[in-house]
Amino acid sequence: MNTLRSLHWPEYLMEAAGLGIFMVSAGTFGTLLEYPPSPVRQALPNGFLRLVLMGMFMGLTAIGIFYSPWGKRSGAHINPAVTLTFYRLGKVKRTDAVFYMIFQCFGGLAGVLLVKVLLGHAFTDMPVRYVVTVPQQGNIRAFGVEILIAFCMMTMVLHTTNRPRWARYTSIIAGSMVWLYVVTTGPVSGFGMNPARTLASAVPANVWTAFWIYLLAPVTGMLTAADVYRRMNRVPTVKCAKMHHHNNQPCIFNCGYAQHEPTAVQDLQ
Repeated sequence: MNTLRSLHWPEYLMEAAGLGIFMVSAGTFGTLLEYPPSPVRQALPNGFLRLVLMGMFMGLTAIGIFYSPWGKRSGAHINPAVTLTFYRLGKVKRTDAVFYMIFQCFGGLAGVLLVKVLLGHAFTDMPVRYVVTVPQQGNIRAFGVEILIAFCMMTMVLHTTNRPRWARYTSIIAGSMVWLYVVTTGPVSGFGMNPARTLASAVPANVWTAFWIYLLAPVTGMLTAADVYRRMNRVPTVKCAKMHHHNNQPCIFNCGYAQHEPTAVQDLQ
C-alpha cells in the first residue's frame, strides 16, 4: 500500500490526458479536413493545403499541451519513446517510466474512443478511419523516415533543454517540427513518431499494418539520438526530463535544475 501511495499518480494522469487531448485533436481535425461530406473538406479541395492545415493544428495542439499547467508538471512526454529515452539517460525512475508509458497508451486510446462517440462513422469510416498510422510509400521508406524524424526531434530536445538560452523555446520548436513532420512525412509514413499514438488508433480500428515500424522506429531513433548526444559531450549535461522546465510546477525527475531554482520542487521519494 505504501508503494502505491508513493507513486506519482497526478503526473501519470496528466500524461494520459496529454496524449488523450492530442488524439482528440487529431481525430477531430482529421475528420473535418478529410471526411468527404464535411463542409470544411468541401471548401478546401486542395489536398496539400489540407495537409498544411492539419500540420498546423497538430503543432499548435502539441504546443498547447507542452505549455499547459499539466504539461509543465508532468514534463509533457506524451510519448513512450521520449520517456524511455530519458529513463536511459538516468532522468526518470524505472517505476515512473513504466507508469508513464502505460498511462500514455490508455490516454491515447481514451481520446480516440471519445472522438468515436462524438463523431461516429464520420471518424470510423474511410478515409479517416480512426486516423490510423500506416505506410503510404512502402515499409522500408516509412521505417527510415520514422527513425529520422524521431532522431531529429530528440536531438533538438536534448540540445535546447540543456542550454539556458534555448530551453524556453523547446516546446515551440517541437510544435513547429510536428507541423513540418505532418506535411513532409505524412504522405510517406503517415507520421507516427509515437508508439502510443499509433496503438491508440490501431486498437479500435483493428488495423495493424506494419505496426512494428511505429513501435521500433521512434524508440530506435530517440535512443540513438541520446547516445550521439552523450558522445558529442564529454561531460553530458542532461539536466531534466521536462519539455518545459522553467516554471513553478513540482518536478518528479532526477532534476539538475532544482538545486539552482528555488521554485522547482524535487520529489524523488
